[in-house]
Amino acid sequence: MDMKELLQKRRSIRKYADTPIEKEKVAQLIRAALLSPTSRNTRAWEFILVEDREVLARLSLAKVGAQPLKGAALGIVVCADPQKSDVWVEDTSIATIILQLQAQDLGLGSCWIQIRERNYQDGTPAGGYVKKLLNIPEHLQVESIVALGYPAETRQEPAEDELLREKIHWHTYKG
Repeated sequence: MDMKELLQKRRSIRKYADTPIEKEKVAQLIRAALLSPTSRNTRAWEFILVEDREVLARLSLAKVGAQPLKGAALGIVVCADPQKSDVWVEDTSIATIILQLQAQDLGLGSCWIQIRERNYQDGTPAGGYVKKLLNIPEHLQVESIVALGYPAETRQEPAEDELLREKIHWHTYKG
């Protein structure tokens, strides 16, 4: 799949078939994550792969909007050490989208589950809930979780007239 097609077809998929992801595809996802660029090559990110359906169901309770994890075949928690990089948020965000683009190329669906700055249902930070559940060291910060699986839904590409062309400015901002 070329880049244009990849970007046009990638959509957030929230419903997944009850089909495991092949080990070869998981290996490609891991490689893509580890190849994602970081500022000053700090590589401060860490990735936790979760296939256990019970743990995925518990992760789906981390915050409102995390429900796609309940039906996913795989969840990849993306976190980083802020002591290693002052731009860990950007680096983990890049890794998250790289995972989603690789998933699309592999015929998988994905959904970005934002964790940083979000709250668990009792009002406590969602990152703390995820850390406790997965035994993540305190010094690491959780940015997101990528839900992955074979799509059990289809989402249409946006029509050309749905693109917000007014958000593009040439040479200077013209608001």
